[in-house]
Amino acid sequence: MRVTFVVFRRVLAFGLCLTTGMAAAGLPQPVARAFIDQHIPLSAVTAFVQELGVVQPVFTQDPSKPMNPASTMKLLTTFAGLELLGPDYRWRTEAYTEGNIVDGVLDGNLVLKGYGDPKVTLEQFQELVTRLRATGLKTIRGDLVLDRTFFAPGAHDPAAFDGEPLKPYNVGPDALLVSFKSVRFVFTPSATGDAVNIRAEPALPNLTIRGSPRVSAGDCGDWRALLLATFSSRADAAVATFGGRYPASCGERDWYVALLDHPHFVRDTFAQLWASAGGNFTGQVRDGKLRPGARPLVTLESPPLYDVVRDINKLSNNVMARQLFLTLATTAYPPPATTAHATDAVKRWLVGHKLTFPELVLDNGSGLSRRERIAANSLGRLLLAAYASNVRADYVSSLAVAATDGTVRKRFENDAVAEQAFLKTGSLEGVRAIAGYVFAPNGRNYVVVCFVNHPNAARAQQPLDVLVEWVYANGGGKQ
Repeated sequence: MRVTFVVFRRVLAFGLCLTTGMAAAGLPQPVARAFIDQHIPLSAVTAFVQELGVVQPVFTQDPSKPMNPASTMKLLTTFAGLELLGPDYRWRTEAYTEGNIVDGVLDGNLVLKGYGDPKVTLEQFQELVTRLRATGLKTIRGDLVLDRTFFAPGAHDPAAFDGEPLKPYNVGPDALLVSFKSVRFVFTPSATGDAVNIRAEPALPNLTIRGSPRVSAGDCGDWRALLLATFSSRADAAVATFGGRYPASCGERDWYVALLDHPHFVRDTFAQLWASAGGNFTGQVRDGKLRPGARPLVTLESPPLYDVVRDINKLSNNVMARQLFLTLATTAYPPPATTAHATDAVKRWLVGHKLTFPELVLDNGSGLSRRERIAANSLGRLLLAAYASNVRADYVSSLAVAATDGTVRKRFENDAVAEQAFLKTGSLEGVRAIAGYVFAPNGRNYVVVCFVNHPNAARAQQPLDVLVEWVYANGGGKQ
């Protein structure tokens, strides 16, 4: 935090005076050479670099070409969120009763209504349960009714993007998302060293764990592959099987897997936590809509949006970004929120900033998409607008700091630019991207955007780092 505040004192003191900058040119020779050395043709690279407060870019490379930006698209979603919803915006999750509570017994249904909170963690859901028990409620004789009508995101196939339906990043948005619909499997060698203890968090009643991997010697390596794990997941039940072996050198490790469907995940998590809190519930789960006359019991609030966007940008959380994107629809249309309405709300907001991006294609606002497109100069202009906005401090501080945290924690560690660049990275098969702000030692500060769309994009990290380093050292000088 100390480094961040030092940078911000210098950044915020820097005026947005309009002076004449050097004319835009192609990639600097060292940067171009770095891409070519990695067998990435310059035709697959687009870039935009401009000094804050200067009219002309320092240099550009095919800046108007529509490109897949991968997760740097989150820069658009989070800036729109901070402005349209406000940095202090909080999502709610509400609990109601349908029926009377007499001597701790509810003769009716418990209703949970969600408003799209991106981060109801297991700990926060536990808090909801604890507060419900604190009302005196102990036994629920009805069902758990889930009101998920705040969102209408449409059908979601978790396997559609990359054939990995159990990966947490492929979880679809939901108005009542709990713990990212993912189970944390924790593996720990026993004290005697002859067995592996496996626990699941949450310990879902309809999750069965089978197998007993043996403890082995050797390096930890690809320990997940060594477990020979298989997962079978239906809407209402799942089986996880672990055979193979687990190296003792791994110590304790965890593995997150998305299981069940949204309603049954919520029901099973609630049932487990409710039982642990001394409550009784054996009902079913079903979707429904909150009825007039239902009695409010407990409201759970999310952290403020300025905290949420830090998770989205620093950690590149796709599920949280999709939840925020859908929430943006409700700033222009009544719920239920749809992706079409969210897209329209964002484009209207861009018009209000006099930003016209004709090439822009929005799919889910997270960048986890093969359809989303934006040009380097468009994202660059967005970053310039964000820096000049009232939400600048919250926005810039949400980005990963070079060699310090987030997705660039292990990048730039031995470079002068360490701690002096606030960046968002993007990575998909065939796509690499980087975008953000570079604060140079000469007091000049820059917006940097670079996209790579090419089969060799996986080799682009080093050239992208060279670009950021070059801007830090030479942005205001000759190429």
